[in-house]
Amino acid sequence: MAKDDYDVLVYKILLYYYAVLKRKVIFDNAAFDELISKAEISIEYLYDIIRMMQDEELIEGAVLKRAWGQDSLLANNLSDIRITAAGIRYLKDNSKMKEVGKLLSGVPGLVASLIGIVKP
Repeated sequence: MAKDDYDVLVYKILLYYYAVLKRKVIFDNAAFDELISKAEISIEYLYDIIRMMQDEELIEGAVLKRAWGQDSLLANNLSDIRITAAGIRYLKDNSKMKEVGKLLSGVPGLVASLIGIVKP
């Protein structure tokens, strides 16, 4: 799976917000950007994913506004977003999320250090 694959980004985003909820990390924009490889994906794609995740009730607190055309803008801060109970269950129980977690567990960095929080 590529770094910009939908499932990979959803996993990383949920994992980070779960770590914030568990007080394992304090939300940090630079760490979040590095975690999701923000330099390698378009901001519009990121906001589309955040919108879809919120529509699926995996996260809450994102305020997205249509700017022009189909593009969305985040009207608040990424730090205002929270994982929901449904998001935690999805992260822990979804077979695709488990597959992504196994794939990323060998990659050094923040993701690998946080993966342990979703294991039973």
